[in-house]
Amino acid sequence: MGNHVTVDETICKGCALCNVACPKKIMALDRNRLNAKGYNVSYCRDEGLCIACGMCAVMCPDSAITIEKE
Repeated sequence: MGNHVTVDETICKGCALCNVACPKKIMALDRNRLNAKGYNVSYCRDEGLCIACGMCAVMCPDSAITIEKE
């Protein structure tokens, strides 16, 4: 199974603070998709590498990220 990162795309404004905070550098902006507000949203590129530290969720100013541990 593994850890699971969920980004609420209706809330994410593409600030990329989660990308900077991630120690594994697996958070990224999806340059091919925009949310309803016109922002590129963040996503986890490889959940298999996620250690569920929660740094991305802590750094998100809009609380758009949730982490589910295995």
